Parts: sequence; C-alpha cells; structure tokens
Amino acid sequence: MPPEASARRWSASTSPTFRRRTVSPSVAGSQPPVGVFALQGDVREHLAVLASLGADARPVRRPEELDEVAGLVIPGGESSVMDKLSRLFGLREPLRQRIAAGMPVYGTCAGLIMLADRLQDGIAGQQTLGGLDIVARRNAFGTQSDSFETDLTIPALGDAPVHAVFIRAPVVEEVGDRVEVLARLDGGDIVAVEQGALLATAFHPEITHEDRFHRRFLEHVAVRA
Repeated sequence: MPPEASARRWSASTSPTFRRRTVSPSVAGSQPPVGVFALQGDVREHLAVLASLGADARPVRRPEELDEVAGLVIPGGESSVMDKLSRLFGLREPLRQRIAAGMPVYGTCAGLIMLADRLQDGIAGQQTLGGLDIVARRNAFGTQSDSFETDLTIPALGDAPVHAVFIRAPVVEEVGDRVEVLARLDGGDIVAVEQGALLATAFHPEITHEDRFHRRFLEHVAVRA
C-alpha cells in the first residue's frame, strides 16, 4: 500500500485538530501549535488531553505537518511499527533534527522507547529517534495480560499521587548524568524521566484523565516559544 493510501486510512481513525481554550494564558494563551505523532498509537487520547488544556493540538504524519508545530507528543503503541512508519513517511530524520535542535517532546510508553538513545531487546533492525540519554528495555513487565495499575508519588508534579497504567510497558535501565528521574516503582524501576525539554513516561497518563505531564510538556513549549 502506498504511503498516501495508508495516510488516508490512518486519518480516518484519528481525531481532527482540537482548538478549545479552557485554561489560563500561562499554559495556553498565544502558544504555538503542538502535535501528536499520528502514524500509530493512541493518538486521540493525547489530542483530547491537550485540547482540554487549551492547546492547538494537531495530528502529525508528514514532515510538512511537523514543520507547523512547536512541540510533539509521541503516544503509546508499538515502537517497532512507529520506527518503520516514521521512515516510510519521511519523518525519521526531520524528527531527529528537531529533537536535536531542542524541540519539546513528550513520549508515553512506546514514545519513551522512541526517545531513548539506546535500546535493549529491540527487534532486528529497530531504531530509535534518540535524545534521552537512557537505556530503555521493551516489554519489561511481560505481555498484555501482565498489565497493571498503581499510584506513584512524583514530587515534581505536586503532592497528589499519579495513577499510572502500565500496558506492555518499557522500563528505563540506565540514565545519564543529565537525566532527572521523576518516578520509580516500589522496586526501584525507573518509569518517568526528563532531560531538558524531553519528557517520557513508561505509563499512560492520557487514559486516566491525568493531565499534569501534558501541562509540563506545554510549559516546555511555552518557554521556548
């Protein structure tokens, strides 16, 4: 199937642009548009959270759409498929260049894997976009049936716990000196990190009505606007 036909098929399954203003100008205001990588994954959920925060949020499938946004969310999904599709649609190198230039990016689950500089247990030929000085391991907690939920204490986000859903989730095995660890499980596994304008979680805040990570992402965008 040619890329154009595939794009039409994915377009039918993802949400249109959201532009609802519901929060203070300090978070939204005249902030430039942000995007959600929309070739694969739970795109609608992220668009909905960003819209609820007042962001002009758009699906991104092609380089010209990436050019129009000031920050990007990479959703949960299948990292190896995201890798292949990003190359097929000509997004891989433009994404790598924008990340290297300082574009804010928030990755959840597969998005964390895509942002990792180094990957354990990837499939043959799998590549990441890089940017985060971490080693990520795919499917660290087992299969789909091993998915679980837990509450996390994340001081950087305030006193209220974050209810985290882990679905075939990765884990961060190693972090570089510039990486801030935001959250760990009780056993010590690292599940949320930040490095400059790059933010990543092994879990899915977008499906539990938890918007603090998306707020943090939008704050990074606002600082660099």
